[in-house]
Amino acid sequence: MTDYYQSLGVSRDASTEEIKRAYRKLARKYHPDVMGDEGAEKFKEISVAHDVLSDPAKRQRYDSGGMDGGAGGAGAGFAFSDIFESFFGAAAGGGGGRGPIPRARRGQDALVPIELTLEEEAFGAHKEIPVDTAVVCSTCHGSCARPGTSPKPCTVCGGRGSVQRVARSFLGNVMTQQRCDACQGFGSTIPEPCPECSGEGRVRTRRTIDVDVPAGVEDGTRIKLVAQGEVGPGGGPAGDLYVEIHEKRHPIFTRRGDDLHCTSALPMTAAALGTTVTLDTLDGPQEVDIAPGTQGDAVITLRGKGMGRLRGHGRGDLHIHLDITVPTNLDERQTELLHELAQLRGEERPEARVAPVGAGMFSRLRDKFAGR
Repeated sequence: MTDYYQSLGVSRDASTEEIKRAYRKLARKYHPDVMGDEGAEKFKEISVAHDVLSDPAKRQRYDSGGMDGGAGGAGAGFAFSDIFESFFGAAAGGGGGRGPIPRARRGQDALVPIELTLEEEAFGAHKEIPVDTAVVCSTCHGSCARPGTSPKPCTVCGGRGSVQRVARSFLGNVMTQQRCDACQGFGSTIPEPCPECSGEGRVRTRRTIDVDVPAGVEDGTRIKLVAQGEVGPGGGPAGDLYVEIHEKRHPIFTRRGDDLHCTSALPMTAAALGTTVTLDTLDGPQEVDIAPGTQGDAVITLRGKGMGRLRGHGRGDLHIHLDITVPTNLDERQTELLHELAQLRGEERPEARVAPVGAGMFSRLRDKFAGR
């Protein structure tokens, strides 16, 4: 007589839960899918032991010596569906299952690009975006069925969404569950699909979505609009909509983070004598004082005249890089005056001084070749 307790490696006073745990552990080790034919005999032995010891009535008869533990011990009471149910769960066994697939499923996310000017990025904007997307069918309201009708329980699977089939193996007949082909796993069929959406529960259309763009966004920023994407099949919940910002090139300003940069040409005389000039900003024209003796690498910074900050308060700065221009094509009188100025300053024959090239010059050269 086979010792079932020894087969499972448990004591004779082991609880039902201990017996099940021991069986699952051994079954994973000796299952034919793992061990092949080499583990088939051991798998059958522990399966018979589990079938007997996990059933209180069978276990009592076995303990009292009223059940033969030999090859015929499985008898009519040995059910492979019970084995597979305890090892793989109810979904693989003969009873129950995970149930039908919901017909209504979440829709896909969508991505829509929009173009913004630098001014719109700086101050924020309200946009109305046309979007081609899927919406709930207004005829069937997502039921997928013609108005006045409704889905019917599947007559093949009885509404379970799956059917049981018997598969033959070297261990005998094994009960398995497969998706029902008649209802595609939904558990119901639609005898009369909605003529508007052809049984999809949704239709494609163009709609307009309002988007509030916050100040400080930049090229590549994505704004997430929850549940504004496509409605799912069967009128399921909508996915999300992502609005991606594409920045239009500005004719004057170049953006670097929250700051703006531009170049302003200034005559040599104005730089030497000082003056007041009117410069363009995102806020409109603004007067700026130029100090006498301003050099060609000077940068004038206007605080708070740059871009809005997306994650913070206030705005960045506007940096104006001055480009001092030297006059050409001088007439006779202008040439005479410059010679007189050179004599007064002792600069008729100036001595050239050689020095390392500064970072400022490199920056101007880089901006020039970059077309900034």
